[in-house]
Amino acid sequence: MLFSAFFLGLISSLHCVGMCGPIAMMLPVDRQNEAKRVTQIMTYHFGRLSAYATIGLIFGLLGRGFFLAGLQQKMSIIIGVIMIIVVLIPEKKFAQYNFSKPVYKIISKIKTNLGSQFKNKSYKSLFTIGLLNGFLPCGMVYVALFGAIAMQSASLGVLYMFLFGIGTIPLMTVVVYVNSLLKLPFRNKIQKAIPYVAVIIGVLFILRGLGLGIPYISPSNMSLFVQQTPNCH
Repeated sequence: MLFSAFFLGLISSLHCVGMCGPIAMMLPVDRQNEAKRVTQIMTYHFGRLSAYATIGLIFGLLGRGFFLAGLQQKMSIIIGVIMIIVVLIPEKKFAQYNFSKPVYKIISKIKTNLGSQFKNKSYKSLFTIGLLNGFLPCGMVYVALFGAIAMQSASLGVLYMFLFGIGTIPLMTVVVYVNSLLKLPFRNKIQKAIPYVAVIIGVLFILRGLGLGIPYISPSNMSLFVQQTPNCH
């Protein structure tokens, strides 16, 4: 299921163009030295990947708890269903509720610190911009976190979110060079494709949990996860 992380990141980056694209466009990179600009952009991306990996660790640990409790397959099904529900419910419905209210002050502080980093062109600032950017609330990141929970270990949770971040790099890099990608008609066309991809990934998680004996897609109960009890010979 790790392949779904990269694919989700790739398609999510189309959403990121509208949400985080302005941040990428405002990066304090060297516009004259191309080689330096590339390393600066990669530093920004490394910051984002570090943020994704950190929250992947947290949610991977949560998934590990479900695994040890013998609930991993059920959780995979539940998470797949949640993924599908989240993308099918109109965004306006979610807008009626402030899910971020409990952590509003933290988010506000992140945004304030993020803004102050644009005044500095150092690699440290670029890494910090990426790091803070990665911690900002994002619907597609939330969907990816469901996938991290469905992993059976903290390390796989980290890897899942890291691969998700890798998938967002190509288009988010292009945005730095091509401002036209942020135009409304382009964003509207792309937004229509995102729900379909999220639903497909949700279905894959459901199949994974069902243990239908389909190699790689829905392994049987015996091969779905690592062996829980050691062999004694």
